[in-house]
Amino acid sequence: MADTSIRTRFAPSPTGMFHVGNARSLLLNWVVAMQTGGRLVLRIEDTDAERNRPEWTEGILDAMAWLGVDASQYEGPYSQASYAPKHQEVSERLFAEGRAYYCDCTREQLQQRRENPNLGYDGYCRDRGLEPGSGRALRFRVPDGGVTVVDDQIRGQVEFPHDALEDFVIARGDGSPLFVLANVVDDVEMGITHVIRGEEHLSNAPKQQLLWQALGHEAPVWAHAPVLVNEKRQKLSKRRDKVALETYQAEGYLPEAMVNYLMLLGWSPGDDREIMPLAEMVPLFDLGDVNPSPAFFDEKKLRAFNGEYIRALGEDEFVARCQPFLHGDDVPWPAENFDARLFAAIAPLAQTRVAVLSEIVANVDFLFLDEPVFDEKSWDKAMKPGAAEVLAGARERFAEESLSWDAATLKATLEEIGQQHGLKLGKAQAPVRVAVTGRTVGLPLFESLELLGRERTLERIDAARTRLG
Repeated sequence: MADTSIRTRFAPSPTGMFHVGNARSLLLNWVVAMQTGGRLVLRIEDTDAERNRPEWTEGILDAMAWLGVDASQYEGPYSQASYAPKHQEVSERLFAEGRAYYCDCTREQLQQRRENPNLGYDGYCRDRGLEPGSGRALRFRVPDGGVTVVDDQIRGQVEFPHDALEDFVIARGDGSPLFVLANVVDDVEMGITHVIRGEEHLSNAPKQQLLWQALGHEAPVWAHAPVLVNEKRQKLSKRRDKVALETYQAEGYLPEAMVNYLMLLGWSPGDDREIMPLAEMVPLFDLGDVNPSPAFFDEKKLRAFNGEYIRALGEDEFVARCQPFLHGDDVPWPAENFDARLFAAIAPLAQTRVAVLSEIVANVDFLFLDEPVFDEKSWDKAMKPGAAEVLAGARERFAEESLSWDAATLKATLEEIGQQHGLKLGKAQAPVRVAVTGRTVGLPLFESLELLGRERTLERIDAARTRLG
């Protein structure tokens, strides 16, 4: 039975590109909301005015829409900055109730009082009775003794002894709230029932749970998903790793492949299947089945997933998905050279070979360039002794008007030419392929020649023979 009271939230900060870790958190929250009949809430945590930019907020919305989470799938977006009066009100309430106190200790004073610099705040201002004032931070009064138990859906019951929790700051000296307070106030105001986020936030959970209780509310359902790591088992870093979702989108990864892969980071549907649409995952997903161990973000595996999804597209859909990569300033051919019908004819050959859509350009550029761009390594590899004779034979036979210009006939003809020179087809076709496409690797040669046409093929063979001297 649907539980419409379930409310999850996704609360990114508009301070940079959309991290794949954020994408995974978004999906987990969305899936839990969908499978319960609840609601996903989008909150933009925009209180850091110095780092926030409007274009980053637009980037968040665009990335969500690309993943399939459009405006109809969530409530919001809400701005955390707009809740500033409520943050102030709660700060004043906690102080008035004696659950928080003001502290005027400077960083230097704190260091002087610490025998061990790794220890936290020593509670010096707890009973000094300081009133609000400029430069005075507001600290939450952690209960003496006991423990806070965070009941985590992924990690089980995690205990945090209070004597290991310092009286933490909830508002700065200028009155602005810290993350730990603002998040709780916003979640309470928005009726959030499930907080599903990355493992790096687990250390905030006991503090936030104490705040929830201090405000007279039961803590939400907690779930801290495993951190994403690279092949060296280091946490993914935007300074070191390719983590921006926009980068993968620009390279031609399909959103459905990305969603499929991200959902399997730390979770499995319980059988041997890996390639499966989100709709099939939703009823199977359970937070309790998520593995708490770090999850390896394997770009090679993501690329393989993407290739599977590309090959599963219908031909017309594949042609449509390729369009953004075939037009614009980045393509190597003049815009007027592009022939949509010719591309549609060769697309099925390319569909079985590309792993990301951006690779389509290098596979079909020979059709739309005035002349091929030679890869020098390919040229040296193919144009070995005997290549000139093969090109001469191909030029002579391909020019025969009586020769049917179809892939099967062209293959049989070149195979015959190769035999005349003691070469198998693989060796014989190499100089012809490089002469026509500029590379030793590409789409099936004879189907490519058929589409390129007799006249253009002969022109390119002539040019290659001239280059050979």
